[in-house]
Amino acid sequence: MKILVTGASGNVGKHVVEELRKKGERVVAAGTNLPKLKKLFNEEVDAVYFDFTDEDSYDSALQNVDRVFLMRPPHLGKPEDLYPFIDAMKLRNIQLVSFLSLMGVETNTIPPHHKIEKYIEEAGIPFAHIRPSFFMQNLSGVHSVEIKEANEVFIPAGRSKTSFIDTEDIGLSVATVLHLPNKYKNTAHTITGPEALDYYQVADILSKVTGRKITYVKPGYLKYRRHYIQNRGLDKGYVNVTVALYFMTRMGKAQDITDDFFKLTGRDPHSFEEFSLVHKEYFM
Repeated sequence: MKILVTGASGNVGKHVVEELRKKGERVVAAGTNLPKLKKLFNEEVDAVYFDFTDEDSYDSALQNVDRVFLMRPPHLGKPEDLYPFIDAMKLRNIQLVSFLSLMGVETNTIPPHHKIEKYIEEAGIPFAHIRPSFFMQNLSGVHSVEIKEANEVFIPAGRSKTSFIDTEDIGLSVATVLHLPNKYKNTAHTITGPEALDYYQVADILSKVTGRKITYVKPGYLKYRRHYIQNRGLDKGYVNVTVALYFMTRMGKAQDITDDFFKLTGRDPHSFEEFSLVHKEYFM
């Protein structure tokens, strides 16, 4: 049988595919852009068209599949958008679904991840939720524009701290639980980096790595939201979700440090400085 990886070309999904391949698993890489998937994985995995909003794509994606990596696409802000696919999984003999959730959602009902977790559990599908802290790739990705163009970290997190984690480490965590479905059935794992940093410390590390003075400007929610919608042209629903997450960050929900990653993999997670050195080009 095979493992279906949704969002296979994304920051997390591509690492899930790579780590599953290292473990000898047969993988189905799912997404809406088949040429991109085939180019990314060089025909080493099965590529299949899949769209959460297109129920006609479910059967082919789930054919000969007994485990699933489930990731909510950023543009689908409502948990209900994933319910039809979860229902489709319920009808099949899925041994384990690993949902990419969010740190702290077991007690935080605001993000859509909370309801998605509950829906999977109530459907009776064996699960292994992976609850990471904020991705380091948020800084090398969506937030890199201001870093590169204005030497600013433009994030409304106040003075709060975050235990950032590398998506490469997330991918290994997901692959680990999917590779051993019986061992990790009906479990949840909160994975973090080795340290909690505020964004002043992030700016200092990036200054050191790039050789430029990078400053954390600490914008308010409204200024951040207006900039990302009006100036950056990002989807309003996506930006609203990020505002909610940074609100929870200010409440201290992203600062905890756990050893779950080590327990799962036997490895230490990457530090933010290690990540910044490896991915220096994204900040230049």
